[in-house]
Amino acid sequence: MNPGQFVMHRSALAGVQAVAAHSRLAFARHTHEQFGIGVMRRGAQVSHSGRGQVEAGPGHVITVNPGEVHDGAPIGDGVRAWQMLYLDPGVVAQAADDLRADGRGYEFEHPAQDRPALARDVLALYAQATAGAAPLACDALLLRILAQAGLPSAAARGRETRAVPDAIRHARGLIDDDPAAALSLADLAAASGLSRYQVLRAFARATGLTPHAYQTQRRLLLARNLIRQGTSLADAAAAGGFSDQSHMTRLFVRAYGVSPGRYALAAR
Repeated sequence: MNPGQFVMHRSALAGVQAVAAHSRLAFARHTHEQFGIGVMRRGAQVSHSGRGQVEAGPGHVITVNPGEVHDGAPIGDGVRAWQMLYLDPGVVAQAADDLRADGRGYEFEHPAQDRPALARDVLALYAQATAGAAPLACDALLLRILAQAGLPSAAARGRETRAVPDAIRHARGLIDDDPAAALSLADLAAASGLSRYQVLRAFARATGLTPHAYQTQRRLLLARNLIRQGTSLADAAAAGGFSDQSHMTRLFVRAYGVSPGRYALAAR
């Protein structure tokens, strides 16, 4: 695999995406809609998120929670490779219910950790899911992984409640409902019941992003999902609220380290 290459492998598990990457690029702060868990296969990286700054080296398990703002930069020679499984929230919720937890509150606890047994399970699930293994084997591995890597639902739910006040939930929801909308700070202030200055500061404190940066991430996620579904790049840019395709491309590469065109090819 060449540096800068991302390959999306076909997964036998519904609601699970398998991605193998090899890159020397640094990724700007961005978010995902899914849970992500994977293993560093080569090299190392430093990453900062709401769970702190961490370094991950070969064999380390790396995770991300939905909506978690994070970045990533290489350490050392600048080339690192990893394999990731991205799990739709519904998949995790169903599995968490089986683990006698509230799926809505499930959360990966550590952004990076050296746990060889967990890493073996993650790589085994990746291999089985991409090889079309029997669902029974994949389901068992997924449950075991989530049981090892998750935070108790009550603690996760409490963390979310403390992190995002209700006023900011309303403002964030306004963006989430229509990322492409031309919203103003006054619109967010009205939705939250705060002044424009108050909502600006509180939003950044609660989410790690300014309202504009958060809206940009939501637009990128919308465009990425449309591209994965086969929408043309121009149409995805328009639907995502970008001024044009080149505008979307610049921001897409900055966030994900791959162009929309290459992402579209990998998603086929």
